[in-house]
Amino acid sequence: MKLDLFCRVVDNYGDIGICWRLAKQLVREHGVAVTLYVDDLVSFRRICPPVDVAADRQLIDGVTVRHWRDQHGVYMPADVADIVVEFFAVDIPPGYIDAMAQRQPRPVWFNLEGLTAEEWVEGCHRLPSPQRQGLMKHFFFPGFTDKTGGLLREAALEQQRLQFDPAPFLRQLGLTPDELAATRISLFCYPHAPVSALFDVWRQGDAPLVCLVPEGVAADAVRAFTGGEGRAGEVATRGALTVRVLPFVPQPDYDRLLWACDLNFVRGEDSFVRAQWAGKPFVWHIYPQDENLHHKKLRAFLQRYAGDLPGLAAFALRWNGAPADGAPHDWAGLWAALAGERAAATVRAAEWQRQMLAHGDLASNMLAFAATLR
Repeated sequence: MKLDLFCRVVDNYGDIGICWRLAKQLVREHGVAVTLYVDDLVSFRRICPPVDVAADRQLIDGVTVRHWRDQHGVYMPADVADIVVEFFAVDIPPGYIDAMAQRQPRPVWFNLEGLTAEEWVEGCHRLPSPQRQGLMKHFFFPGFTDKTGGLLREAALEQQRLQFDPAPFLRQLGLTPDELAATRISLFCYPHAPVSALFDVWRQGDAPLVCLVPEGVAADAVRAFTGGEGRAGEVATRGALTVRVLPFVPQPDYDRLLWACDLNFVRGEDSFVRAQWAGKPFVWHIYPQDENLHHKKLRAFLQRYAGDLPGLAAFALRWNGAPADGAPHDWAGLWAALAGERAAATVRAAEWQRQMLAHGDLASNMLAFAATLR
């Protein structure tokens, strides 16, 4: 079976992160021949170092990667895969769609949508959408219930997590014995996050705290704190807080970083999902949208996940610039409320992970639905 996956990089790493994980899983676990069309190889290389940014076509981890330069080009029916997936409503080249219409049998065509906890997706999941030339496209929604496609997860991921020893991994990243003994927090956020204000709170704390930040993330706040250029390897301690800048690691090491920390700040969709599989408390920085539509999506998730964790919910809302009724207005108070729920949040993270496991995984669910359409 052949599958073509079309990805445009909008959120730097989130879009390609999702598509790359999906492509690799389809190859390794399901024996599907995957071609990944992606427009931004530079961002792709940050999470997958073997990527050659000058190559039009290359084979990486069993996946054929093609540089999707523009909407032009002539395609033949033989170029079209059995399953065609457009990620997040990208526009497939018109010539490719023409070839889809000429192919016999016609391919299964999916629009793989973005992740949201809003209830309406259950009614839209798997819905057909007639297209030109008699083609039919189906919407496929990842999600958090058994009425959606579930979340992206490799079969061996949980076993790998349970067997993971964080100490050797963290020592390889340069952490000292004192840093290993401290509370560890990973920080991955968008540039507008109020990181400097949070650093000030952590610096004045009573117990040592280590913040591990990938290079290029929260760059202004990190440079202000360290007094350096924010490059990988820089480390500085002010009061109770140590900030250590890490290299931008490949995806498997990012999973390990999440597993090795006590609290994870994540952003977008890809790291958001990986934080849930890590089974640790996390704070989500959602991708911003016009008219604050992202606040609605954030509240929908928090309603499902953090109903019994008001401190976590309030912190996440304020972290995203959304109002939180009844919550402290200062970051010291917000952090105190979040930190006070650490034990309960850890229990909830494990409970949520078990719930999500029961829904299966996105790749397997998508292929099973495709089989019903052929």
